[in-house]
Amino acid sequence: MEFSAAGRLEVRITAADVGKRVTVRRLREPGGTPEKFTDTVGVLTSWTDGVLLVTRRSGEKVRIPQSTVVAGKVVPSAPARRRGPAASYEELALVSARAWRPVESERLGGWELRAAGGFTRRAGSVLPLGDPGVPLDEALSRVRRWYGERGLPAYVQAATGAAGTQEALCAELQRRGWVREVTAELWTGALAPVADVGEPSLAGLAREADEAWLARYRREGLSEVALKVLGSGPSVWFATVPGDGGDGVPAAVGRCVVDGRWAGFAAVEVDPALRRRGLATAVMAALARRALDEGASAAWLQVEEDNVAARGLYARLGFAAHHAYHHYRAPGSGADSRYEAP
Repeated sequence: MEFSAAGRLEVRITAADVGKRVTVRRLREPGGTPEKFTDTVGVLTSWTDGVLLVTRRSGEKVRIPQSTVVAGKVVPSAPARRRGPAASYEELALVSARAWRPVESERLGGWELRAAGGFTRRAGSVLPLGDPGVPLDEALSRVRRWYGERGLPAYVQAATGAAGTQEALCAELQRRGWVREVTAELWTGALAPVADVGEPSLAGLAREADEAWLARYRREGLSEVALKVLGSGPSVWFATVPGDGGDGVPAAVGRCVVDGRWAGFAAVEVDPALRRRGLATAVMAALARRALDEGASAAWLQVEEDNVAARGLYARLGFAAHHAYHHYRAPGSGADSRYEAP
C-alpha cells in the first residue's frame, strides 16, 4: 500500500486509471469484522457516481464507495508466476480454441462467433479477442441475432485474472444484464512431469473415440456435431483404460490435443467406483508421453471452480491457475439443458 513521506496512506488512483490493475484499501462497513480496513485487488473497471467497481481475478465484482477509500495504487498487470510455462492470455485462448472447434463460426471484427448445435458452451459461445469493429451494443445485438437464428442461447466467453484479459468487458456485460452462468479456470504446467507419473502402460491410445470411449465419457446420445467437436484439433489423441466389469465400458478415458509446444488435456473421466486408484494419472501420463514424442513441452487444461477433486489432482501434477474464464448468457435467453459442460 502507498504511503507518503509523512507515513500517511495515499490514494494514487483516479478515474483515468480505469482498465488498470489496482489495489484499493477501504474502511470496512460498520458491524463487520473487527479489522478496520479491507483490501481489494483487481482491475478497475469503472468509476462513476462516486463508486469504484473492481473486478477480481475470479470475476467477482466489488463495489467500493469512493468515500470509504483510504489508499490505492496501480499495480503490475499480473502477479509474477512462480511455476509453469510462460504464456500470454491470448496465446492460451487461441490454443484452447483450436483444441475444441465449433462446427460453424463467423467473424465479427476480432470476435469469433462459434456454434456446435448446443454441445458445450466452449464450442457455442463468442470468443472476444480484440475489437468487434462496431460499438458494443451493436456487437451484442448481432451476437444475439446470430445465435437466435440457430435456435441457441447467446453466450460470450470472457476471461479475468491475467494480463490482457477482459475484466472491462465482463463488467459491461453484467451491467447490461448478461448472466454469468459458469466459471472455470485454465491451468498450465510443464509436460514432462505428467509423463512420469502413474502407469501409462495401462492406457491404450487411438486417433478416434470408439463406442467404448464414448460410453465412459457419459454424454448420452452424442450427435454427429459433438463427435466432430471431440475429433477437432491439430493432433488429437484418445486414451482408454479397459474396464473389467464385463460391459465393455472402460475404467477411465481421456483426450489430448497437441498443438506446437502445447498439449491440452480434456475429458478425463474415471469410473466412480475406481477413483483414487491412479487411473486418471495413468491416462494423462500416456497422453503426455505421446505429446512429448510430438515435440510438446508445456501442458494446459480447464477445470471448473467447484471441482475440488480434479483441482487437487492437477495441483499435485504441477499445474497452476493461469486465468479464469466465464460464460455470460444474454438476458432473456433461457438456459439450455444441452449445455452440460463449459
